[in-house]
Amino acid sequence: MCGRYVMARAVGDLLADFDAALDEQVMDDVELPPSWNVAPTDDVPIVLERLIDGAAVRQLHVARWGLVPSWAKDPGIGSRMINARSESVLEKPAFRKAILSRRCAVPADGYYEWKKGPGKARQPYYVHPQHGDSLAFAGLYEWWKNPAVAEGEPGRWLLSTAILTADTPPPGAESSVFAKLTELHDRVPLPMTQATMAAWLDPRADDPGALVDLVTSGVQEAAAHWHVESVGTAVGNVRNNGPALIEPVQALF
Repeated sequence: MCGRYVMARAVGDLLADFDAALDEQVMDDVELPPSWNVAPTDDVPIVLERLIDGAAVRQLHVARWGLVPSWAKDPGIGSRMINARSESVLEKPAFRKAILSRRCAVPADGYYEWKKGPGKARQPYYVHPQHGDSLAFAGLYEWWKNPAVAEGEPGRWLLSTAILTADTPPPGAESSVFAKLTELHDRVPLPMTQATMAAWLDPRADDPGALVDLVTSGVQEAAAHWHVESVGTAVGNVRNNGPALIEPVQALF
């Protein structure tokens, strides 16, 4: 799964990396500071495509991490919807509408996972691409209308997102990283290549099942280039932030 991650790139870098534009009306007065400890319900950048005058336009938006379905009575449900299992996303009530036409990419630099030790001990690890490359996780987004806020007022609409997950690739001779990932968790956030991201974001695509198959088919190749490093336990506290959180340390066990 993915319960904490790092997204420390500037807005300008994201726009360049994803060849995206700002929706200035949505992004107006929204700050997006770098974070080395993104937690559920935090504001995060997402990349999506919209049809404008018949053409697909790629845009950068800011969404709350934890998808709030349009039918939810309040946004609190989103804290339990940070991830969507790729195997069941087509059937789950919270995600089955979003998968049809509200697909996005969730930029990240890497993510955290914890290894269980003796007693209550847990060792955090930072999983990230080698050579400082960036990630784009397959995601979904949804709009929720707040009935307590008048039409046209700030806060009337809440944009939220969830990250798709897949089975951790099984250990094999092709890459030792899979063995390390398997020790940490049986799920990984679903990464995309430039090609699969283009297909995933396309608002004209009408076969979500084929898109899920497409992005999940590439998880083994993408994850083979990840690096797994033990980091300090400070990341376990959401109030801690800063680049020191991803500095490698000696594992406790």
